[in-house]
Amino acid sequence: MSNCKTTVEPGVCRLKTVIIANTDPDTYMVEFDIQSECPSVMKLAAALGPVSPYTEAEARLNNTTVYVLAGENLPHAACPVPCALMKTLEAAGGMALKRDVVIKLE
Repeated sequence: MSNCKTTVEPGVCRLKTVIIANTDPDTYMVEFDIQSECPSVMKLAAALGPVSPYTEAEARLNNTTVYVLAGENLPHAACPVPCALMKTLEAAGGMALKRDVVIKLE
């Protein structure tokens, strides 16, 4: 388990988001500290409490806490922040290596 910091530069909206995930060593729950220029992402951040990386990793995409709350709070389906939250959660929970993810539009 380790902490993880992720920066999301989402493209044309230019509303940068920084995600910091801290894992509680006793409960293995991950807590997010999210700072964003996007008011919708900040609504998502306010709704998102501690999350279990194990529960999220085993759930189907549309049943994860992250994506359910994203569906309730984000107006744009192509927003990359939910994916970034999931990748950060897995890395902070020790379930994935800290490797960059790239979406390149040409």
